[in-house]
Amino acid sequence: MKTNAFEVASRYVYPSLRRRLVEVLRERGFKQTEIAELLHITQSAVSRYLGEERGKLIDVSSFPDVDREVRELAGKIIAERPGEYWIHTELVKLSLEFLGRGYGCPFHAGIDPDINPEECRVCIELFG
Repeated sequence: MKTNAFEVASRYVYPSLRRRLVEVLRERGFKQTEIAELLHITQSAVSRYLGEERGKLIDVSSFPDVDREVRELAGKIIAERPGEYWIHTELVKLSLEFLGRGYGCPFHAGIDPDINPEECRVCIELFG
């Protein structure tokens, strides 16, 4: 195993969830600068997410349960305007839930040929 679960979460899952969150906020009519302010990130980062320069390797919208959770998170962010640590905490939780449901296994095996998804149950056992 050359790439561990935490690397998959931080390098691929978390950015993909954040990209989807940015997309959902955009769908709800927010401008890039407003999204940046809501998420406590730069407008440049928002632009890169929308331009699929960041977080594009996993299409979070193809997982209906996760996409629903991202949409709910967007609603809370709009309504409550929480701080960056709260948002970060929620995205980390979602990242680990994503892995715990086994959604990252095919992706992990695709980027690390040493992974055998039929034998590896690390994420499911730790985060499931």
